[in-house]
Amino acid sequence: MSNIYKAFENKKAFIAFLTAGDPDYETSLANFRAVIDAGADLIEVGIPFSDPIAEGPVIQEADIRSLASGMTTDKVFELVKELRKESDIPIVFMTYANPVFHYGTEKFFQKASEAGADGIIIPDCPFEEKHEFCDTAEKYGMDFISMIAPTSEDRIKEIASQAKGFIYVVSSLGVTGVRSEIKTDLDSILALIKEATDTPAAIGFGISNPEQVAKMTKIADGAIVGSAMVRIVAEHGKNAPAKLGEYVKSMVAAKAQ
Repeated sequence: MSNIYKAFENKKAFIAFLTAGDPDYETSLANFRAVIDAGADLIEVGIPFSDPIAEGPVIQEADIRSLASGMTTDKVFELVKELRKESDIPIVFMTYANPVFHYGTEKFFQKASEAGADGIIIPDCPFEEKHEFCDTAEKYGMDFISMIAPTSEDRIKEIASQAKGFIYVVSSLGVTGVRSEIKTDLDSILALIKEATDTPAAIGFGISNPEQVAKMTKIADGAIVGSAMVRIVAEHGKNAPAKLGEYVKSMVAAKAQ
């Protein structure tokens, strides 16, 4: 069984995303440590990319800061190796097709696995083309995380039936970012998913406060928060670790039991 299942075993999961290397390597490492210490169940490690098409301005700017600080894919692997010395928390990379292809797909997944990553999310990889990546990921013991969006419609059950690790349920149309209200009929999407698979489903895109975490974890297996955390890094810079720790504790405490 994948290490990712530990995030959901007999509990609801709080999943935290941060861009690796934002605002610099050392602060970023401290940020991830703070998030883990505060009780996150799984972390998504964003590999910075110059054209992250699924991201809103908050994460786009984080990628720019990270790249400007000299962050590279190899340094992201080193960061994960450092975290692995201290924690066995499930770790999933979030990146795009271009950085993986550019690095070399085989080499990328070999290095990612050696670093200690458990899975990968590639938002711009269509379900029909996932074998470009998922076969190699699985070869190295990593789960290729499927995404299901409100537009998936007739494909929801098919995508869910082949999912590994967990399913990333996109709450809203558009790019990542904080939303004051999520109006998508998520209950119907989750019902279709549960008909097709026992793989846990977590909701992301737009979640930013404890009330939303409580609501989402009542209907799903987990809640994913990214932009709201990245915004804390943008606002507090090198002082972000303590602020992130406080924030994550409040979000973890809000999870449905």
